[in-house]
Amino acid sequence: MPKVLVPVATGFEEIEAVCIIDVLRRGGIEVIVGALDESLLVKGAHGITVQCDRSIEGISADDLDMIVLPGGGAGTKALVHDSGVQSLLKAMDAKGKNIGAICAAPLALYAAGVLKEGYTCYPSVEEEIDVPGYRGDESAVVQSGNIMTSRGPATAICFGLAIVKKLVGMEAYTRVRGGLLAEYCEKQ
Repeated sequence: MPKVLVPVATGFEEIEAVCIIDVLRRGGIEVIVGALDESLLVKGAHGITVQCDRSIEGISADDLDMIVLPGGGAGTKALVHDSGVQSLLKAMDAKGKNIGAICAAPLALYAAGVLKEGYTCYPSVEEEIDVPGYRGDESAVVQSGNIMTSRGPATAICFGLAIVKKLVGMEAYTRVRGGLLAEYCEKQ
C-alpha cells in the first residue's frame, strides 16, 4: 500500500487538506497527517481544527511514496520556513519520489528548489515563483516529472483523484471517482 505524508501547519486550507486525505484513503492509500511539531491539533485558515496522526519529525523520504502539501496562506508560509518540510522535499526530489502541492503550496516547492517547469497554483501566487511554465487555468492538475500541482480548493477532489490514479492505478481512480460523483474531474 502506498504511503503519503500530508503535513499541515497552522493556517492550512481545510478543504484542500481534508479532500486530499479523504480521497487518498478511499483509494486505498495510507495517509499520514503530519504536524510540524509535537502539537497534534492544528487549526486551519477558517477555524477548523484537525488532529494529526503524528509529528513529521523522524519521517524520511525512504518511508514515503509521496508528500502532498495543502495550501492556505499562513499554512504555506509555515511550510516554506519549516526546515523539516524543506529537507524532506529535497530528499524526496533527490530520490525521484512523487511530490504534490496545491493552491499556494507550490511556493514551498519553489523554496526547496524542487518545483519543475510546468506547474499550476492559486492565481497570483505564480508572481512569487521564479520558475517558467506557469499553466494558469489550463488544467486543474499539472504533472511535470515527479511534481504534481493543482490550483486551489475547488480542484482538490480532482487533485486527490489524480494522485490515486498515479499511485494505485486506473481501477481505483475510476471506482473512487464514481463514488464521489466526480465525473467532471475526467474533463480537467
